[in-house]
Amino acid sequence: MGSILSTPTKLHVEQAIECVKAGVPVLNEKPLSDDLDAAAKLVADAKRTGVAVLVGHHRRFNPIIRQAKNLIAQGKIGELRAVHATCWFYKPDDYFEEASWRKQKGAGPISVNLVHDVDLLRYLGGEIECVQAQTVPSMRGFENEDLASALLRFEQGALGTLSVSDSVVSPWSWELTAKEYPIYPATDQSTYLLGGSEGALSVPDLRLWRHEGRADWWSPISATYYPTETSDPLVNQLDHFVEVIAERVTPLVLEKR
Repeated sequence: MGSILSTPTKLHVEQAIECVKAGVPVLNEKPLSDDLDAAAKLVADAKRTGVAVLVGHHRRFNPIIRQAKNLIAQGKIGELRAVHATCWFYKPDDYFEEASWRKQKGAGPISVNLVHDVDLLRYLGGEIECVQAQTVPSMRGFENEDLASALLRFEQGALGTLSVSDSVVSPWSWELTAKEYPIYPATDQSTYLLGGSEGALSVPDLRLWRHEGRADWWSPISATYYPTETSDPLVNQLDHFVEVIAERVTPLVLEKR
């Protein structure tokens, strides 16, 4: 038996702890919490009891991300040096009117949306050791931010930049580029760029750019497309959760990469 918590952010830790106390594995909607201390307590309780607590970063279960990770692991881009993520989209006013908690502190695009992108950057590029960031208050007068940018330094030496807004019109977001769900209009753009010493990869379109011969900005450069299978990452995530409950696999998404 397991439990899936898809509730407002502020309820995640309280409800997950009750599941842990009952010995019930839990798949918790992201973010794990909007409070670092509360999240740390949940993680500690899960480790102490041995009850699995998964976080709903379902994008890791998308075959596109699996392919991207494989290409990086195979050395196709060489040493990872830089990454960039753009997460811009425009949420209409009625999105916020339907659920007032979306206007409250802790429910802005950083915790609701960017948390997915940060998770994938960590999954593809390794742990982050330093963050410098700026936010801008909601232009609609809500308690949370609606625009943020950050500079990241990864443990292995790469630098990353990212930007998120739920009040910017653009084609550059995972929802509009990955084609995961038909409710979003699809574009032919990408939202992540990963640059290495031998090549560069754009995601989710999986185009690998390399120079002909040695790396040289005067030599021709071209892209190779790496097609992959398609499947619903949410279904894949649930299948994985079932395997975790049966203790046949270890969780792909825990409190760390």
